[in-house]
Amino acid sequence: MARYTGPVCRLCRRDGTKLFLKGAKCFSEKCPVEKRNFPPGQHGQSKKVKKVVGYGLQLREKQKAKRIYFTLETQFRAYYQKASNRTGVTGELLLQQLETRLDNVAYRLGFALSRRQSRQVVRHGHITVNGRKVNIPSYQVKVGDEIAIKEGSKALIILEEAKNFAAGQSSVQWLEINRDNFSGKVVALPKREDVNLPVNEQLIVELYSK
Repeated sequence: MARYTGPVCRLCRRDGTKLFLKGAKCFSEKCPVEKRNFPPGQHGQSKKVKKVVGYGLQLREKQKAKRIYFTLETQFRAYYQKASNRTGVTGELLLQQLETRLDNVAYRLGFALSRRQSRQVVRHGHITVNGRKVNIPSYQVKVGDEIAIKEGSKALIILEEAKNFAAGQSSVQWLEINRDNFSGKVVALPKREDVNLPVNEQLIVELYSK
């Protein structure tokens, strides 16, 4: 199976930084990056960490972005190609496409505790876009789209927990959020300053530009 299904905290430890893959756990003292800030594996603690430069650094940034948004290589490259063919800053356009994926928007709206969980919520058919059910996580939302939890799915246990978690996070400027009704609206396209993630998109552009 191409998609990674193992423990995601290993990925954060591998990159040496939080990728925010486990929701509330990433913000607590239980976060493995806080408790064991060294690479995973039998020799992780004793292994000498090599300085990553050049191609290795560019590759690490691409891998981080792929892991945060749970995309595969072919899909990620397609996002880059589309961004490079448009007018504007390629790196920012790339992040804009990733941010406007339906699974990410559902996470930003507080429908799930993590992007991975949000992907599952979308795949199971609990999300509607403009009143119609959409179960494709990579579906690109547009300005004016209204995203909501299906009426029959509002009894999900995770929704109240996710709402409480999201309420403690910083607000998302490009989304209009109705937490009580589990719905929201895309009021603008996300800007670079709206993407508060540890990713250097310029290094990704440099990698694919070779």
